Amino acid sequence: MFFRNLTLFRFPASVDSALNDLEARLAEARLKPVGPQEFASAGFVPPLGRDAPMLSHAVGDCLWVTVGGEQRLLPPSVVNEAVAEKVDEIERVEGRKPGSRTRQRIRDDVVHSLLPRAFVRPVRTDAYFDREHRVLYVDSASRKQAEAVVSELRQALGSFPALPLNAETSPRSVLTGWIAGEPMPSGFELGDECELKDPVEHGAVVKCQRQELTADEVGKHLEAGKQVSRLALVLDERVGFVLGEDLVLRKLKFLDAAVESLESTERDSLEAELDARFALMSGELKRVFPLLASAFRLSAAG
Repeated sequence: MFFRNLTLFRFPASVDSALNDLEARLAEARLKPVGPQEFASAGFVPPLGRDAPMLSHAVGDCLWVTVGGEQRLLPPSVVNEAVAEKVDEIERVEGRKPGSRTRQRIRDDVVHSLLPRAFVRPVRTDAYFDREHRVLYVDSASRKQAEAVVSELRQALGSFPALPLNAETSPRSVLTGWIAGEPMPSGFELGDECELKDPVEHGAVVKCQRQELTADEVGKHLEAGKQVSRLALVLDERVGFVLGEDLVLRKLKFLDAAVESLESTERDSLEAELDARFALMSGELKRVFPLLASAFRLSAAG
């Protein structure tokens, strides 16, 4: 278990009291099975697996939670085919073509009859609170999906005034400066991937992968006026990721120098393994966030 993408939110000190009572609050918002006439349900599930007793897992001042869900799979093509069959039957029996209102009623009836028989797909999105830096990390690069997690937390906690990261310095300007040779935060070095864009609307986009980013061909794109919108970074040869101008961390990886301790220690259960991985991940990200906060002058929430 390592998160793969990170969308971050800041939350104020006023949330601390609710987090002190997190387990009880999550118990009131536990995932319930999707109903026969529901397309989806959402709620909290145990981060350490369905048989684990707790709906949150703490390592130090970091709290891991998981929003689970059940989604009924009812493909539009199946609905459309069933509706078409009923429309054809009406035309054949009554000799008339159903109007829009009748078609909508038929569609509603079809969905009502098919929904209870639709397959149910389980889904989950992990997140954790870093109480030291007052940051929520959501394991998703999708703003919509991350906001859905925040919404579930807001309902469970009663109030959760979390805000997306806000940079007082232009992220594109900072990323472009780093690839152009400006000083980087201590411990950071360039990875082998970047995306460059023309600043004009609908301008050219250049994507580089497995590329030496200080090479002349990259420099020529900068000379032509392109700016960096995504940049691969590595911190102390322990953690790597691709940072976007949207301040989302993608392709998060923990490198050999970080994970060798995990591989050299045997653990007697899956829960112990997940606990160790969460401890490693949250510890490394505690080093990453302050560097990003300083470089981009990230404002606090509240």
